[in-house]
Amino acid sequence: RGRATETAVKSTDLSDARVLAFATHGLVAGELGGLAEPALVLTPPRKGTPKNDGLLTASEVATLKLNSDLVILSACNTAASDGTPNADALSGLAKAFFYAGSRSLLVSHWPVQSDAAVKLTTKMLEEVANDNKIGRSEALRRSMLALMEDKSDPEFAHPAYWAPFVVVGEGGARAGFPLPR
Repeated sequence: RGRATETAVKSTDLSDARVLAFATHGLVAGELGGLAEPALVLTPPRKGTPKNDGLLTASEVATLKLNSDLVILSACNTAASDGTPNADALSGLAKAFFYAGSRSLLVSHWPVQSDAAVKLTTKMLEEVANDNKIGRSEALRRSMLALMEDKSDPEFAHPAYWAPFVVVGEGGARAGFPLPR
């Protein structure tokens, strides 16, 4: 707790991480005063500086050195545009993570509900770990179906809880991708 800081992300060698997960809040450009690009909210520092203000912006993400099979952005609006007028979706955080070296991403097209996001992402990783013949897209599909059929929380059957998520990039099976058990 409190270790998910901007400084930690920027100073950690992430080049060997095959799967990275950011379970936090995503901001679209303009959502916060002075924020001109999308960002992930991390633990704020006691005293902010230009290099560590608690926001990992798309331009900062683009400078990371990744070699990941999957980056999970389990936050609101992570597939949003970069904020420029008429910008395409996926031009913000998603594009930055691809530029940094990720081969695929799990992103969201609108605000997400935290409990549903946890269940969905956890089940997705479980599916990939249990069946090395499927890819990330099939694992997401299976986790969406499981969420819809979750009898412990029937409201999760509504598309608002599972439909914002999409796998972009390499979604198929890839040799060596399954997570170790």
